[in-house]
Amino acid sequence: MYTVYRTEKPLNGSIDGTLLSAAWLNAPKSSTFVDMATGAPAIFNTRAAALWDDTHFYAGFWIEDPYPRAQLTERDSIIFLENDVELFIDGGDSYYELEINALGTIYEVFFIWRDAMRRGGKFDIPEFDLLERDAFGFAGDFDRTPESFWRGTHPRGPRWAFLDYDMPGLQVKTHVDGWLNNDSRRSLGWTAEIAIPWESMKHLASGRSLPPQNGDIWRMFFGRFQNLFAGDRKTQAAWCLTPHGKYDTHMPEQFTQLQFTNKDVSMANKP
Repeated sequence: MYTVYRTEKPLNGSIDGTLLSAAWLNAPKSSTFVDMATGAPAIFNTRAAALWDDTHFYAGFWIEDPYPRAQLTERDSIIFLENDVELFIDGGDSYYELEINALGTIYEVFFIWRDAMRRGGKFDIPEFDLLERDAFGFAGDFDRTPESFWRGTHPRGPRWAFLDYDMPGLQVKTHVDGWLNNDSRRSLGWTAEIAIPWESMKHLASGRSLPPQNGDIWRMFFGRFQNLFAGDRKTQAAWCLTPHGKYDTHMPEQFTQLQFTNKDVSMANKP
């Protein structure tokens, strides 16, 4: 459980990626990310925090990386092939995925579980028209055994992935504390700052108030993918706040629980 404090001074309009405002300096940082499957300590330190006000939800990442790299600049490039941080937001019958590299390039997808996609249902709207939108069936993993070839291994089955989805009003900024794509000089790492309007999260609310009420709980995934090199060999590490027991980010039931409080973030570190 992570407690999300309120900020009386809205951050909307001042998002710059540095996480140096008073609200972020007071916000409790999460514990250090661990291996997604095993829960073992990660090689580099990664921590996250979240805040909220009446209009927006905010998330921040602190990413230790001595040699930050990022090449992809086109929106909705496959960012997870590079080093990135990721935020997923569970909406019960749907969930949202956001990926960010050190350049601030983003990739986002909106997922709807297939059993929730019904005629006359809440997702039977033009925004999620399967014929008009860039939508694909998604099983959620790469299992190729006969029992799960089509439906995947998640108990709820497959889902629809809307690749052309853009979260309205989304703001993302990053800041590199050092040098990007320069292995001749050692950096401290980079930070990422996210702002999402509550009104844009209506499809994820699942009956909850927007903005949240005191004590409301949401599930969100805070993760990081990092390419690691040993000579000419490369492997990709997957780290997150709450381990999933396997290398699969698409397990909303394993996302970290966030509990929202009306207490101002200035009171976060006081007894």
